[in-house]
Amino acid sequence: MVTLSVDSKVIRNVGLVIFDKDGTLIELYHYWSQMVALRARLICEALGLGPDLQAGLRWALGVDEKTGRLRPEGPVGLKKREIVIKAATDYLEEIGRRDTLRFCEQAFERADEISSRDLGGFIRPIQGAVPLMRALHDRGCRVALATVDVSRRARLAMEFMGASETLDLIVGGEEVSRSKPDPEMIQIILDRLGIPPLQAVMVGDALNDVQMGLNAGLKASIGVLTGLATAEQMRGLTSYVAQDVSEIAVVL
Repeated sequence: MVTLSVDSKVIRNVGLVIFDKDGTLIELYHYWSQMVALRARLICEALGLGPDLQAGLRWALGVDEKTGRLRPEGPVGLKKREIVIKAATDYLEEIGRRDTLRFCEQAFERADEISSRDLGGFIRPIQGAVPLMRALHDRGCRVALATVDVSRRARLAMEFMGASETLDLIVGGEEVSRSKPDPEMIQIILDRLGIPPLQAVMVGDALNDVQMGLNAGLKASIGVLTGLATAEQMRGLTSYVAQDVSEIAVVL
């Protein structure tokens, strides 16, 4: 068990910390804007569509290039992979291209392959992420990842960051039927690691992450401001709010 300090508050008797990935441990916009651009290009190339349509597809997938942020409603970065793929096929149907599911799925797989060979171009760890994970692990606290990304992608990211040895478990979006803020992901983690809810803490950058922890009945949900939510929005759900994970300290 460890004690955490965040936002001038203390959380005692913590045996497990569950992290979201995108926006919590790695920079949200940089990762997903790169992935979405690659996916959109591959889809348009496969369908013989001009580059002018790539911008519309990037918007449909959830990237707001004018603001340099992801769209608050997603779907990318917030929702499961199949929902993101559906956003692509819906956009393509709107412009008159039907029966594109196979092309989109193949483009997503191809984007995975390409990006996995150049993770440095996609992944920027958030300040303090790896040191916090190592501090938790070294003090005997279990560490898990609950992400809407697929597990194999999350595992590659953690290996690239040098944090994979700190993790006890990764649960990705493909393992659940109900995505965040439903507590299914957390329930799987608690069951597999044998940790009761009141010994676990959730850390995430999205309101869905914080709400998921609350829905699961955890000891605490910590919101970090490195993603889509504002401080005001976070404080409407939890009293534990930090600028980023570097402000979460393991004090015992």
